[in-house]
Amino acid sequence: MAAPLSTMKFWKPGSEAPGISEERHVTTETTGSPIIFNPHTALSIEKQRQKLPVFKHRNNILYLVESYQTVIIVGETGCGKTTQIPQYLLEAGWAAEGKVIGVTQPRRVAAISVANRLAEERGALLGHEVGYTIRFDDCSDPHATRIKFLTDGMLVREMMADPLLKKYSVLMLDEAHERTLYTDIAIGLLKKIQKKRRDLRLIVASATLDAKKFQEFFNLNETGDPNKDTCGILTVEGRTFPVDVFYTVSPVPDYVKATVETVLKIHETEDDGDVLAFLTGQEEVEKVVSLLQEQARALGRLGMKKYLKVLPMYAGLPYTDQMKVFERTPPTVRKVVVATNIAETSITINGIVFVIDCAFVKLRAYNPCTAIESLVVTPISKASASQRAGRGGRNRAGKCFRLYTEEDFEKLPASTVPEMQRTNLAPVILQLKALGIDNVLRFSFLSPPPAQSMVQALELLYALGGLDQYGRLTDPMGVRMAEFPLSPMFAKMLLESGNFGCSKEIVTIAAMMQIQNIFMVSTASTILITSRLPLCLHHRKFAVAEGDHLTMLNVYEAFIKHQKSSQWCQEHFLNYKGLQRAMTVREQLRRLMNKFKVPRTSSEGDPDVILRCIVSGFFANAARMHHSGSYRTLRDDRELHIHPNSVLFGEKPTKWVVFNEVVQTSKYYMRDVTAVESSWLVELAPHFYKQAKVCGHLLVEHLILKSWALIWSWSPLC
Repeated sequence: MAAPLSTMKFWKPGSEAPGISEERHVTTETTGSPIIFNPHTALSIEKQRQKLPVFKHRNNILYLVESYQTVIIVGETGCGKTTQIPQYLLEAGWAAEGKVIGVTQPRRVAAISVANRLAEERGALLGHEVGYTIRFDDCSDPHATRIKFLTDGMLVREMMADPLLKKYSVLMLDEAHERTLYTDIAIGLLKKIQKKRRDLRLIVASATLDAKKFQEFFNLNETGDPNKDTCGILTVEGRTFPVDVFYTVSPVPDYVKATVETVLKIHETEDDGDVLAFLTGQEEVEKVVSLLQEQARALGRLGMKKYLKVLPMYAGLPYTDQMKVFERTPPTVRKVVVATNIAETSITINGIVFVIDCAFVKLRAYNPCTAIESLVVTPISKASASQRAGRGGRNRAGKCFRLYTEEDFEKLPASTVPEMQRTNLAPVILQLKALGIDNVLRFSFLSPPPAQSMVQALELLYALGGLDQYGRLTDPMGVRMAEFPLSPMFAKMLLESGNFGCSKEIVTIAAMMQIQNIFMVSTASTILITSRLPLCLHHRKFAVAEGDHLTMLNVYEAFIKHQKSSQWCQEHFLNYKGLQRAMTVREQLRRLMNKFKVPRTSSEGDPDVILRCIVSGFFANAARMHHSGSYRTLRDDRELHIHPNSVLFGEKPTKWVVFNEVVQTSKYYMRDVTAVESSWLVELAPHFYKQAKVCGHLLVEHLILKSWALIWSWSPLC
């Protein structure tokens, strides 16, 4: 059993002395009078709704929606805005005559869990009155659904079929402070739509939002008369239950170890209540889960009255495992959820009372100079810290233990850098072009992206054949690429597969590449069921010398050959739910390919045909072996290494490879790597490698240089 927290002490601002359970003063983060919670007193759904802080603002919200085209609502975490405002709109008749109330969420798991909660409150069957739509999963009825939850990306895709979103009467952009890529795109597009549809109402909601900035962006009043403003702001004060915040007395040298110690100290000293601990990524989550499970077994042997049930939660976790965190536990069990920032917003896990915040988050950062997208661990923002603390005040008064000092908290940035300014813009430009926005430089970006990212994205799309030399969307290639809910590289590969005679294999590979962790990872909780062989040897059974893409094809075909057996997956340590998901994704991609009349052909066992098709889409991600023993990108001579999870790791190196993505940890690692021939690159990407400078100049001259002054005029808006 871990030692007590002798070296790590917490204190609450305003208290006289540090201590993990100091309770002499109520901290900030508490607004309004606390509500006494008695778990033995069951309240009806209606009574629970009326106790939420947002309830007293019901009439104000409906009045503002009637009076303004856009309403900005800033409400504290736990005030009830996500679940209640859509219901107020439904009850007020905004979904009459077949209209739909749309609510966007930045994450898929949030869209699903909130839709489930709302359906439960309405006493409706999920998918009927209340539904959701996420990528590759539509649980809604086009005729019966009145409240529809969807990700921001799916809303943008719906605009391609219905540019004015005529079926929606109200759209609510929830958790807008996260500023994901598609949130910002949706914000810019909705501003254009509002000019055409004066009847469309937009609600922008968040707990931590720069309301003034959003109001200035959405206000279409150009007269200067405040009475003609089209955007209003409402602040909802108070949360359901108070949250006490504690800081460490001194900086923590190892937040992973400190997380484990804090969970154990809470278990020893605090009353009933589940724990939610935030970490940065899958590796850290699994490490902490493993350590806590060992401690839980030790505590069980000591005869502790309560048992620890430790559950991980991260984006790559199979859906069924993610949903386990929402299951109720008996009174004799304390649930500990160890999560990434996926659990930061819009998700209510019943029973969470204690929150542990490590102060860091893993974000994607794209470098347009090197065309490399890295996962970088960085300090969180104050807005994120507030969101994390709010996870503990949903069902009863909570406590948040921050593994950093109050002085360090004050040094945190106010908000996270918008994803639009740190991502690959090729998918964004392709989508905007498909929506009829030819001059993307004049698009209304809430936070404009770097000019160099725009140039790099335009060059890539031109090389893929999605744009012509004038920067216009090509027909049919560019138009069809935009239809696929995948990156432009995957879309090009799928559309070309018929010409190479391997569309059946390529659609399988594309589907498998959308699923994270097809192979089960080795953790302390892994139980060997039928064999004593290490996991890596089980996985090597499917490996081929050509690399990861054909290995994934082997896994899928073996799964089909064995009648999609869950028992077979268990024996070979494969993710059964992930493979089922891959089947669903494959079917949807196949339907899209049929729509575009891509011939259904098979390579008949010829791997070179498949590899050449992969190169046709991923030639921009090519690397060659350097005499130093590492790989170097052809684009800018950047040093790369093969990821340890690749089947090519540790094998005899091949001279040329292509890869799906690069992740940065201690080094730059290529993921999903396949060996190729240099002659294929010359044959399939002559414009990219022989005439890269020419292609760049064509686009830069026609689109960028003429608007360079406009690009730099964006900077005051950032």
